[in-house]
Amino acid sequence: MSESPSESAPGTPAGPRPTRRYAKGQATCAALVAAAGDVFGEVGYHGASLRDIAARAQISHPGLLHHYPTKADLLAAVLARRDEVDDAAIDADLAAGVDFFEALVRLVERNAARPRIVELFAVLSTEATSPDHPANGYFRARYARSVATVAAAVEARVEAGALAPGTDATSIARAVVALLDGLQVQWLLERSGGTSAVDAPAVDGLPVDGLPVDGLPVDKPAVDMAAEVRAHLQRLGLLGPGAAGA
Repeated sequence: MSESPSESAPGTPAGPRPTRRYAKGQATCAALVAAAGDVFGEVGYHGASLRDIAARAQISHPGLLHHYPTKADLLAAVLARRDEVDDAAIDADLAAGVDFFEALVRLVERNAARPRIVELFAVLSTEATSPDHPANGYFRARYARSVATVAAAVEARVEAGALAPGTDATSIARAVVALLDGLQVQWLLERSGGTSAVDAPAVDGLPVDGLPVDGLPVDKPAVDMAAEVRAHLQRLGLLGPGAAGA
C-alpha cells in the first residue's frame, strides 16, 4: 500500500515547513528589493547589473533569478515598494485627521530622512522619459495619478469656499507636483556638492539632526524641503499660515 502524500516514509527527514519557506522567501525578496533600490539610485537602471545587485544583497545570482527573472521585474518590485511605503504613510495621516496638504508636507519630511529613496526616484524618473525605458509607463501613470489626486484636493478647497470659484485645480495640481519633484532635485544637488547635508527632522520617530540616516552624516541643510513646500502651499492658499505638523 502506498503512503499518502501527506505522510513521510519512516526515517525520511521532513522538509522545511511551507510557512518557514515562505518567510525565508519574503526576506530574500525584501533584501533584493532594498539592494536593487540602492544600486538603481547610484548608477541608474541601465547601469545596474543583476550580478551587482545579488552581490549587494549577499544572495547568489541564480537565487536572484529565481525570484526576479529579469531586471525589469526587479525594477517593478522596487517601485511598488516605494509606493507602498509612501501610500501607507499618507493614508495613516489622513485616517488620523491630518489635512491632505499637511500630509504632503509630512511625506516630504520623511523623504528628507531617506536620501537614497529620493535619489532613486530622481534618477529613475529622468531615465524613464525615454519611451523604451521599462519604467516609462509607471512614471506616466504615476504623474497622472498624482496630478488627479492633488486636483481633487484643490477642488475640495474650492467647494468649501477656501479658494475662489473657477480656480484651475489641474493647473495648481501640476504646479504642486512640479514643486515637490523640483525641490528634491535641488536638495540632492546641494548634498552632492558638499555645501549642505541632510535635513532629518524628528517626524514620527525618525532620526534627528546629527544622527546617521541611511549611513550618511546629517548636518544643517541649506534647502529645507518641508519648509519650502509648506511656504509655497501657503502662498497658493492650500495651507493656512499657521499650519504645521502636529
